[in-house]
Amino acid sequence: MLSDVERERYSRQLRLFAEEGQERLKKKRVFIAGAGGLGSIVSLYLAALGFGRIRIADCDSVELSNLNRQILHSSSGLGQSKAQSALKTLSDINPEVEVEVLQERISEGSVDRLLQGCDMIMDAMDNFPTRYLLNCAALKRDIPLFHGAISGFQGQATTIVPGRTACLRCIFPRAPPAQTSPSLGPTCGIIGSIQVNEALKFALGRGELLEDRLVLWDGLSSSLDEISCERNLSCPDCGHLQRIERGDR
Repeated sequence: MLSDVERERYSRQLRLFAEEGQERLKKKRVFIAGAGGLGSIVSLYLAALGFGRIRIADCDSVELSNLNRQILHSSSGLGQSKAQSALKTLSDINPEVEVEVLQERISEGSVDRLLQGCDMIMDAMDNFPTRYLLNCAALKRDIPLFHGAISGFQGQATTIVPGRTACLRCIFPRAPPAQTSPSLGPTCGIIGSIQVNEALKFALGRGELLEDRLVLWDGLSSSLDEISCERNLSCPDCGHLQRIERGDR
């Protein structure tokens, strides 16, 4: 049941999906990998929408160079851990949401523990090795992974649903070269918003998800393109699951 405060807070979106839909959001437990540029947008909108439980993992501290795009944080929080800065901001945005923050690196040894109890994963990372860990964890737990990535004016997003779509490794068999990419706030805003919209549709069971579709945003031309994706039977991450589905040995 929603409280009177929640009914007032969410009154404009209740017109779209009623109290039943809002209660679905309230029951969701979301893991956000990273509290940087994408993580800022993703966490702010998930909290504002009323996703019930949000867990964020980030091992970094707030630096001045973050503030052109990482709107979870402010000048007054320089030097503070991004996790604690995120907790303060999100608690102010919506005290009705339970926010848990962990100042911890996502690694092969920690990923299972960090995801314990969560039923969706928001990829707000800036490197593919960690994304591949999240991909495997999503497959193992049979929960969706909402991928987003940005570089300068360009960005991309897709939704990965185990057993239904190509996984991240199917789409990107090899990690691109590691580099420090240029980062813009508007690009984070667009891609992060797409990720949240996908998570919202999944939680409500409404609309058409970005399944087997990689959306590409180009800010210089203000255009969205789309690439079709296919599952790869030889994929080292999900190929064995596909063979089981097909009944292959």
